[in-house]
Amino acid sequence: MWNSDRKIQNVVIEVIDHIEQGNIRVSEFLNGKWIVNEWIKKAIIMYFSVRKMNVLELGPLEFHDKIPIKNKFKEKGIRVVPHAVARYGSYISPGVILMPSYVNIGSYIGENTMIDTWATVGSCAQIGSRVHISGGVGIGGVLEPIQSSPVIIEDDVFVGSRCILVEGVLIEKEAVLGANVVLTSSTKILDVTNEDPVEMKGVIPKSSVVIPGSYPKKFPSGIYPIPCALIIGKRKESTNKKTSLNEALRMHNLVKN
Repeated sequence: MWNSDRKIQNVVIEVIDHIEQGNIRVSEFLNGKWIVNEWIKKAIIMYFSVRKMNVLELGPLEFHDKIPIKNKFKEKGIRVVPHAVARYGSYISPGVILMPSYVNIGSYIGENTMIDTWATVGSCAQIGSRVHISGGVGIGGVLEPIQSSPVIIEDDVFVGSRCILVEGVLIEKEAVLGANVVLTSSTKILDVTNEDPVEMKGVIPKSSVVIPGSYPKKFPSGIYPIPCALIIGKRKESTNKKTSLNEALRMHNLVKN
């Protein structure tokens, strides 16, 4: 078996160490598009076979797991509020703030990003710089179940409370997602800013302002509303990149002053 071969074990461990240090990442932007380094994903899966179960004690708390917990946050310039947990083999850039949240192995978080309370960053998820992940957001992973691509959130994105982003969706730069937007690879994304709606899937275009919506679908037992995402406008160039969600939505008359 491969997992009894010490040389292979050492290679797998070395790959995870490089992810931890930010030298490599599961997905990267090259030649104008995102590519997935499948070999890194495979190394992460193999890492679980290399590691043995261990008891981790943190004061009165006890954990029983294969993957160590990240440490030395002060030296790395990361603010971590109890009880935030980040697994070894994830990369968290300087200036990141982790409120009580969870960051899984293989993920990447860019500089000055906020991961707010009870948000979860799934395995291999890629999050850019100056992103705000609001409370209760669920960002899916790609290890269980294995998907073709990780969720990718580019720079300067605002993700509203309780959003769910899974199955390799791509959120391009400066987009604003309102609360409760749910995106999967098959979710309809409807741009309703013009007279005729434009349908797309899997990608929220740059600077889009998005809210949850629904559309009617006929089933044998009747017609029922199916969730979708509505692009209701664009974030203007003049808008400060740190704008609040309410300010972005107010421009499109969706909240009262």
